[in-house]
Amino acid sequence: MAGSNEIKNIIFDMGGVLVPLNPARCIKAFLALGAIKTAAYVRDFRTEDLFLDIEEGRMTTAGFCEEVRRKDGISAADEEIEAAWNTLLEPSSGECREGLLRLKSLGYRLFLLSNTCDIHWRHASRNLIPSPGRTIGDYFERCFLSFELRCRKPSPAIYAATLHSAGIAPGETLFIDDNAANLSAAAAFGIRTFHECEGQCWNNALSL
Repeated sequence: MAGSNEIKNIIFDMGGVLVPLNPARCIKAFLALGAIKTAAYVRDFRTEDLFLDIEEGRMTTAGFCEEVRRKDGISAADEEIEAAWNTLLEPSSGECREGLLRLKSLGYRLFLLSNTCDIHWRHASRNLIPSPGRTIGDYFERCFLSFELRCRKPSPAIYAATLHSAGIAPGETLFIDDNAANLSAAAAFGIRTFHECEGQCWNNALSL
């Protein structure tokens, strides 16, 4: 990547970049619980109502599960609802994990910035991103999560909070995401961007 010698910091998105998404499997899991209305949110990629509230930290995990039961008139336990929601996420690949460690070994400071909820974060940070015997801290210096920061990408507030808390300069920072609106918002701060999309993988395309 041209000018990559100016980059000192790399911020990664989680879902769709580090962790592949499997909406069809998630829809099937919710339908198996009888949660037809909840499955429709996943099918239509709708981050609103209970899904927005939990990602912005206004709703607890218990509250989310209760709202799923209320909306769909089901009696599934919290654990069943959490498990169904977690089927959206696939494990990081070995190539991805090795790529992160390679970047760290080259001296880059790595961060994670994700629109996510506590349910997904607990599952991904323990079971999907780290390889066996490692922790999320082996890959990232800091993780910035929407449910903790109380705002989501592409809100300017989440980028401002990340840059300030990490103590990093926008012009020395590369942001990798799979959403064009998120990338545009980051670019408005002067952050370099890379669009992760079909046929364009950061681990293969970036010559850092």
